[in-house]
Amino acid sequence: MTRLDRVEQTRTLTPRTAVIWAVLRGELDRRPGERLTVLDVGGGTGGFAVPLAEAGHRVTVVDASPDALAALTRRAAEAGVADRVRALQGDGDALAGLVEPATVDLVLCHSVLEVVDDPAPVVAALAAALRPGGAASVLVAGRAAAVLGRAMNGHLDVAATLAADPHGSAGPRDTLRRRYDADGAAALLAAAGLTVEEVHGVRVLADLLPAAVADGQPAALVELERALAARSPYRDLAAQLHLFARRPA
Repeated sequence: MTRLDRVEQTRTLTPRTAVIWAVLRGELDRRPGERLTVLDVGGGTGGFAVPLAEAGHRVTVVDASPDALAALTRRAAEAGVADRVRALQGDGDALAGLVEPATVDLVLCHSVLEVVDDPAPVVAALAAALRPGGAASVLVAGRAAAVLGRAMNGHLDVAATLAADPHGSAGPRDTLRRRYDADGAAALLAAAGLTVEEVHGVRVLADLLPAAVADGQPAALVELERALAARSPYRDLAAQLHLFARRPA
């Protein structure tokens, strides 16, 4: 049993995390026994950082929120991995000035590219931070799910705006600056020199089901999410899209 096996046994996987952890697990299994240097951009309170540190890896979390980083520090201390977790205040737009090039084995960039001023330089900075052969886990908001969700709730005008807007935004009051489809997100990573290896949908069904169903059958829902995550058309209708990419060796 690996250290990550032991960590996973103590945590309940959810529809928001199960598919992502499965992909990350595959990458860690490719490098057995190695202690990776991990960069978690927008990692907040350490939902991914602390388990990775518990599995023996060194993780730097970059986040703009001092409150989130304080919670991360407490969480790492409680888990006994404070020496393997570093908190660094900053945002994605400033990433190029925060991290030395070619020093990272694995980058996590989850729910960041939707809110930064310009995603292209952020992705370029992610790619530059990776060592040759290093990998990036990128999670972005899906446009199709947002359109369907607004329409199903009767907000047809907002759905039409989301569908027509080139960035997948509903306008100045939208909390997100942009949303993605799989091809657009993959093209963004490819433009930075990364090779996209996998694309999965996250929360394919979780946001559509009544709470009684989701809460009453959590294990079944996680397994169904895993089964549908890479299959079209289900993948493309997910609330989020997870792309796993690599810097060529």
